[in-house]
Amino acid sequence: MTVKRDADVIIVGAGMAGATLGLALASGGIDCLLIDPQPFDAQLEPTFDGRACAIAFSAFRQWRVLGAGALIEPHAQRIEQILVTDGRAPGAAAASPSGVWLRFDSSEIADRNEGEPLGYLVENRRIRAGLTRAVETAGIPVLAPARVVSTQSDAASARVTLADGRVLTAPLVIGVDGRGSKVRSDTGIGVIGWGYGHVGVVATVDLEHDHGGVAYEHFLPTGPFAILPLTERRASLVWTETPEKGAALKAARPEVFEAHLRRRFGPFLGGVKVSGPRFTYPLSLQLADRMTAQRVALLGDAAHAVHPIAGQGLNLGLKDVAALAEVLVEAARLGEDLGSTAVLDRYARWRSVDNLGVALATDVFTRLFSNDNPVVRATRDAGMALVNRIGPARRLFMSEAGGAAGDLPRLLRGVPV
Repeated sequence: MTVKRDADVIIVGAGMAGATLGLALASGGIDCLLIDPQPFDAQLEPTFDGRACAIAFSAFRQWRVLGAGALIEPHAQRIEQILVTDGRAPGAAAASPSGVWLRFDSSEIADRNEGEPLGYLVENRRIRAGLTRAVETAGIPVLAPARVVSTQSDAASARVTLADGRVLTAPLVIGVDGRGSKVRSDTGIGVIGWGYGHVGVVATVDLEHDHGGVAYEHFLPTGPFAILPLTERRASLVWTETPEKGAALKAARPEVFEAHLRRRFGPFLGGVKVSGPRFTYPLSLQLADRMTAQRVALLGDAAHAVHPIAGQGLNLGLKDVAALAEVLVEAARLGEDLGSTAVLDRYARWRSVDNLGVALATDVFTRLFSNDNPVVRATRDAGMALVNRIGPARRLFMSEAGGAAGDLPRLLRGVPV
């Protein structure tokens, strides 16, 4: 008996990772369907998501191959250097009062990645806009707004039921529906994790002086304060604070917020002026105890949500995309059942170790750099100073952060699936 199907793959979640997956699967000839509770247009509004993402150079290769890179690149700021400093007081981003700093420079790995930068800084709304246009151009069907109320599967197929009563069937359902994934909970996949007791206060600022493509990560006892370069002489700030202070900063009058910001920011880029709304986001770690279930796979924040300290959150999801797309396209070409355990196990084996390793590393970094214990501070400062003097160690870190280390899927190498 042939089971009716609405697509080869149903993707629940049409955000940045979900849309990229849709493009990747479609490029390999797989018929996919995207579902999202938000209207597609709503995701493009400046008030929807005020964050910007550091995109690894390997992840940007994937977008270029899939036709989205040319749409996103005009809004992408190259990251040529990353400067990490350690301090105790606001305003210390202007210098390094402890005398300890760590610099990563794209010129050190230029021979390895053909002149690519360390990464790109792009506002999330610009990424969403480029991916939306690419999805529309590719003719991938999108149901939005449409809310999934249940996900079920059996030996023959997987099904999602929508709030309007429609039931959609496919050999495989992929949950890319964020930290509170409905797909994950419906299929009995558990999570482990914890909060950090902090929020990230996010704002975009106009700068008096050009940032030169340098990303600044300054560590204070309350947590990191990041100044991330954007196009048009702007920067995205991620300011770690307690929830109470974060709420107060978000609600403060503009002149009050800017006064606090000037103390924290320092004078090294001249005057700064807030542009647009402010946002706060809770900081936590969450890791699914497995990435697959019967005819279901998880991807992105539904599988792993990490602290933004190393800018790896979306990049992990984009690595999942590249690996899963390659596994599924190869399976389709061999005539395999896309939702079979054998196929999904290949994806889980490929990505589980890397995801766990990055999650644990970000947790260690967060705890190591978000306190003022004298012994811990002395240890981390000694480690930073040592790494700064060892070229191979810096280059290894840059390759890892750029997503160019390990067993790379084809898309992350800039090769179509």
